[in-house]
Amino acid sequence: QVQVVESGGGLVQTGGSLRLSCVGSGTSFSGFTMGWYRQVPGKQRELVAVITSDGSSNYADSVKGRFTISRDNAQNTVYLQMNSLKSEDTAVYYCNAHRRRFGRTSDYWGQGTQVTVSS
Repeated sequence: QVQVVESGGGLVQTGGSLRLSCVGSGTSFSGFTMGWYRQVPGKQRELVAVITSDGSSNYADSVKGRFTISRDNAQNTVYLQMNSLKSEDTAVYYCNAHRRRFGRTSDYWGQGTQVTVSS
């Protein structure tokens, strides 16, 4: 069974830091684009950061300069280092693994991890 599992969420004060981890199992994710998304109640899920299989990364404007996405293919893991956290970063954070190969799209989502930033 292929799956991704997030961890590392929690409660942190404004200005603090957290590191989220997403561990994949069931297949190698080295060829996948890995992404972090977040969602708050009543709003659509939004892209936070993405890293391609060759290590290129992109970020939402709202987190540029504060968040860093990285991956360790040997550990089948992707990380999201979150610094200078703000109250508006409060959300459930989801990990996504995406690949399109031979005309077939594969998408895997984790169950989410709650991040709460208190002032």
